[in-house]
Amino acid sequence: MKVRTSCVGLQNLLQRLSFSVRYYSKHNHLQTICLYSKIKPKKCQILDWSGSTCTQRTVPPGSIVPWRFFSCKQEGTKIPSKRKQNTSIITSELSYKNLLKSEQENWNYISARYKAMTKRIKEKLEQLHKYTFSSGSPRIRFGENVYFEENGCIFLSKADDVDEGNVDILFSTEDLGFSDAFIQRIRISPDQIYMAISLKSENSEEATCVIMKLGHSPVVEKVIPNVFSFEWATNDVLYYTSQKNLKCQNVFMTTFTNQKHTKLVYTEQDASFGVFLFFFKIIPYRFFVDIYCTKDRRFLTINSNSKTTSEVWLVDCRHPFQLPALVQARTQGVIYHIEHRNDELYILTTYGEPAEYKLMKAPVASGGMENWQLVYALEEKTKLVDLEMFSDHCIMFLKNAGHLYLSVICFVSHSVQSIKLPTWACEFELESHPEHTTSTCYFQLTSPVHPPKRFAYSFKENNLIEQAVQEVPIITNCHTTRLLAKSKDETLVPITVFHNMNSKELHRKPLLVHVYGAYGIDLNMSFKEEKLMLIEEGWILAYCHVRGGGELGLSWHKDGCQHNKLKGLHDLKACITLLHELGFSQPKYTALAAASAGGVLAGALCNADPELIRAMVLQAPFVDVLNTMMKTHLPLTIEEQEEWGNPLADEKCMKYIKSYCPYQNIKTQCYPSVFITAYENDQRIPLTGVLRYVQKLRKAALDHASRTSKKGNWIPNIILDIQANGSHCESSWEDSLNEVARHLAFLNKELEEVCHLQQHMKSCK
Repeated sequence: MKVRTSCVGLQNLLQRLSFSVRYYSKHNHLQTICLYSKIKPKKCQILDWSGSTCTQRTVPPGSIVPWRFFSCKQEGTKIPSKRKQNTSIITSELSYKNLLKSEQENWNYISARYKAMTKRIKEKLEQLHKYTFSSGSPRIRFGENVYFEENGCIFLSKADDVDEGNVDILFSTEDLGFSDAFIQRIRISPDQIYMAISLKSENSEEATCVIMKLGHSPVVEKVIPNVFSFEWATNDVLYYTSQKNLKCQNVFMTTFTNQKHTKLVYTEQDASFGVFLFFFKIIPYRFFVDIYCTKDRRFLTINSNSKTTSEVWLVDCRHPFQLPALVQARTQGVIYHIEHRNDELYILTTYGEPAEYKLMKAPVASGGMENWQLVYALEEKTKLVDLEMFSDHCIMFLKNAGHLYLSVICFVSHSVQSIKLPTWACEFELESHPEHTTSTCYFQLTSPVHPPKRFAYSFKENNLIEQAVQEVPIITNCHTTRLLAKSKDETLVPITVFHNMNSKELHRKPLLVHVYGAYGIDLNMSFKEEKLMLIEEGWILAYCHVRGGGELGLSWHKDGCQHNKLKGLHDLKACITLLHELGFSQPKYTALAAASAGGVLAGALCNADPELIRAMVLQAPFVDVLNTMMKTHLPLTIEEQEEWGNPLADEKCMKYIKSYCPYQNIKTQCYPSVFITAYENDQRIPLTGVLRYVQKLRKAALDHASRTSKKGNWIPNIILDIQANGSHCESSWEDSLNEVARHLAFLNKELEEVCHLQQHMKSCK
């Protein structure tokens, strides 16, 4: 249901707005990540370093959890006679446990047909990974010291020796008994005496914070369970938030002075959305609390956010024991975040018209909304991806019409410089800048088929420099095309297309379409080895930036949520139709991929226009919207009402959700083949909803096949693969590799069968 991610700079804050994302989470608030498949090396995470911090870039706050094998699919052009297909809807007669066992047996029976192809794909991806995996994770510099993480270890080196291999090991997950966990976030105290690390296992929503005292022989000073965010206020005072049942409501302070103590310093008090249920159960609040440290380390900000409103409290790092001070009381429809420079608060906010992000400022002593003054406003249909504050400059990372560019604000000359970035680039990755007085900003650019390239922007020289990197020994002539599809209401919807320039007859090539369209989150377009492999094998990749996502700013999201959800479906149909009209593949060679909340639009298209695609791959899909949003005891239902509406309180809302909900609209017709990966212990996407959807879909497909007897009639393969290990956002390298290989083997088999069926039809004439 939701994925949480922590990122660099203000993106750390901005992404909090997506804290309830039903997805996938890699993980964002103004933007994400949400990956449908992320290949990761075992115990070697790419980290985002922010100031004295380092954060694994995965997905918006929170994530999706565990699995087991559970799938059932129909094969060939007739129902297998040896095994009765499980098409029963969940009933009291068939227990949940027995159903899982039954479906696991079905998967074991069916999976053999994918074994050889899965093995081939895994070998190819492993080979690609050797060439594309970064030689080292991002580094953080503190004067002469450099900190970095590799293979579950944190290293310290002198700046001049870091490339010579002269390093000290400060922390090892394996040596300290955390071998099944990965390093999610790192915060180093200003004097570099202490280091706080959050560790997260694949099967848990909560992280454990380990505080190390550095020195000649680093030792564990304290272990704090169930932690989400944490920051050093001073050299020996740490603030952190506790997480329970996907919620963060409390902020604690713990000291490492001679008199060590821990105390509660803040609790989210707004009970306007809390409601008592029967049996004295309480509906969770819709606000999520986290902590951020301003770039100059003057303040810690305690941020209480929903997706539509926020409230910030300041902790003065010079006086960490004083009570937090409120900046601006929560105002409906106004989101804001705080940075600091020269005794002024810089406020990134949606306050005022139009309701897009603006940079404003106010004195620290009077930071209320009535004193906010405009510094910079975004252009129409522009997405703010990230913001980083420096002593004399502010740099904004922006998206406009599919292109990436920088806006550099100089506070000294009161000028704004706009720098357009390479046309192939689709994602930013801001690197660490712990010292706000630095004169250079480093970042990486990437796309689904372009490994990260490092760039630097010099404030002094006012120019952009591409850093020298070791050439990746992979040759691919990939062409990037940006299109606009006209939706049902005439709105132009962006599409990003990748294909091999050497490919001939594109209308005969397989096409993989990606969609998300929820929570104001962008489609994840960071580099993945499997995307490069598909391009090399002649596939076309298309990313549909439909309404409900965030690619064109906050209004793009607003125009695709709640009572506007059907617009996202219309956008998706228009995108696929345009691709086919322009000669990018055709329906029988087209597949659709989506994850988490993206499953709503993918499943809705499957019901409304199944003839547009031949196959569909879903990861932890949200396909039972109505039933889920009716269950207020679930941890995220209340806060999710800002995205989907409240069907319990609004009959019109109930009818509207029912009109597009994938589960509610399954009917007897010819469906594409579907492969679903789900997680057995998923707290965000209830497994029962996925089970109901698969069984109902399978039954509808079989009923249609039994009622028709056309030559060449086929039964779609409906596969449900439930995993017991790994997680939606933070799977191990092996689990991610196996999952991606199974998905691609399925897609290849499905499209391969189309070719075989066509050849068979011709031979019968």
